[in-house]
Amino acid sequence: MATAAEAFLIRYGMVNPAFDIQACAAKMCGEMERGLKGEHSSYPMIPTYLKTSGKVPEGEYVAVIDAGGTNFRSALAHFENGCCHVEQVKKIGMPGIEKPVSWEEFISFVADAVDPFMDRADKIGFCFSYSADITPEIDGRVNEIDKEVVITGCEGRLVGADLCRELARRGYSGKRAVIINDTAAVQLGGMAKHLNDGFVSCFGQVSGTGTNTCAAVPGRKIGKIEQAFDMIVNFECGSYEGLEQGLFDRELDENSHNPGKKHLEKMTAGVYLGELCHLALCRAVADGLLSEECGEKLRTLPVLTSAEADAFSCGKGMEDFTYRLQDAAFIKDLAGILFCRSARLMCANLIAMAELTDAGRDGPTAVFAEGSLVQHSHLYAPELRRLLKEHMQEELGRDVQLVIEEDSTLPGAAAAALLNLH
Repeated sequence: MATAAEAFLIRYGMVNPAFDIQACAAKMCGEMERGLKGEHSSYPMIPTYLKTSGKVPEGEYVAVIDAGGTNFRSALAHFENGCCHVEQVKKIGMPGIEKPVSWEEFISFVADAVDPFMDRADKIGFCFSYSADITPEIDGRVNEIDKEVVITGCEGRLVGADLCRELARRGYSGKRAVIINDTAAVQLGGMAKHLNDGFVSCFGQVSGTGTNTCAAVPGRKIGKIEQAFDMIVNFECGSYEGLEQGLFDRELDENSHNPGKKHLEKMTAGVYLGELCHLALCRAVADGLLSEECGEKLRTLPVLTSAEADAFSCGKGMEDFTYRLQDAAFIKDLAGILFCRSARLMCANLIAMAELTDAGRDGPTAVFAEGSLVQHSHLYAPELRRLLKEHMQEELGRDVQLVIEEDSTLPGAAAAALLNLH
């Protein structure tokens, strides 16, 4: 028998008791295949032109950059005895947050950051976590820069080419750069770190503020580009639209800055789970399922973060606005169900990826995962592991294992440069 919170979420379409994870995965896989062919699909399936084969050269230094939504990091890296050594790490705020900057100012800022390394490194691995089309030269042509960062004149610019041109102007000629997104960096960083751990293949997963996955895909499946070779493909899975949305999913989407887009991400990502819980709890007050005293506190909250909602799912952090045991039990159950729904949808996506790439048949496949949700949520990673065991391993016979990483983007950027710039 369903709990009060579960029955409430079923009534508003947030939970489907008949949800079939394998059927959902099959539908996702079909969308992935269409995306690879260049047909209409809500899985963009963006080729990165990054190869994963070969051994990462050791002893060669490479400059690495991670331009994220809040912070900008630069460092010098090299591999030795199978390990990536990152040194001289400098972390500062991204330009364009406090005030708008021009593209030329941004490139000068990046050149300043790597300038100290140019006497030791000819290659640059640049993790660029913004929308960009990757060229066959593994450069990134910028579509837009968002995440509260304002850089004017960036559209259409080639990140690597402009950086290398600025470095040449400063007297550092012959420098080369590869542009990689954060999910591919997590995959390559995990691969480099776990070379001797027996995995025969790997995926990349980001489950944090946003949601995304990537994997190496056989060239024969990538019909959208000519003479494709085996390469990492950025699935941009957060854009998937083939899911049944509930009332609070639709309300969140309608009030977002990009309505009608990123359906899967809005049902799974850390930046949205707190808001989904808040919308649901406020409706539960209106429906008489929570006390009015609890409702007063909930309505005056300016925002409910995903970290706070995750604490609720463990029965913590509710002391200030729950006045009855029933309130606490309802809130704990509701938050837990929505976090577990996120893990269930990611599991379906990973099953689809395994079917597409035939992973986990000939040996274990690692899902190298990073991000605040998978690293810090009390429920998300344990639930995802349970679902992978049940639906991937026991039902499909595919050995796919979740491996949680930390700070893998800089090693991943280093591996990308060393494997792909010859």
